[in-house]
Amino acid sequence: MSDAHSGTLRSATRLLSVAWLAVVWVLLWGSFTLLTIVGGVLVGFVVTALFRAGPVAHRLPFRPVALLALLWHLACDLVVSSFDVSRQTLRYGWRARGAILEVPLLSTSDRVVALIASAYTLSPGTLVLQIDLQRSLWYIYILGPRDSADIEAARTAAMEIQRSVLAAVGAPEEIAQARRMMMGRP
Repeated sequence: MSDAHSGTLRSATRLLSVAWLAVVWVLLWGSFTLLTIVGGVLVGFVVTALFRAGPVAHRLPFRPVALLALLWHLACDLVVSSFDVSRQTLRYGWRARGAILEVPLLSTSDRVVALIASAYTLSPGTLVLQIDLQRSLWYIYILGPRDSADIEAARTAAMEIQRSVLAAVGAPEEIAQARRMMMGRP
């Protein structure tokens, strides 16, 4: 890639980042005025100047069908989990149970792990507490397990969300490694 093209791409990326940060700023202030827009643009320029993104070694693969499947999975899980959290809250109130599980991590890529954690945490009643990249483990919180079958179902769901994210944006080597790891699980 030529230096001119690379510079133009960096400038366009920075301008998009500034625009996005300005939109977030305006939304956070809750008022659409000239002052908040200008303030958002200034904050965006300052933030992008102080916190420059490092170079990306390689791009994540983009698989549209797998990405649509992931989005469908997340949407369905959001609806089902919302009802489940409501049921747990109404039925058990402050006595609702929770559990912290240790789950194998199927990816070593920081970007993919961040996507996996974000996707998992989107679901009500679940939360990623810690990611241990050295031991390839993540610790998750789940709401409402009543027995070992519920805990195994939650562990399976956590593995499934990892598999779905990897199918959408994982490197081929990571997908193959994840398949091998999942085959070893009961």
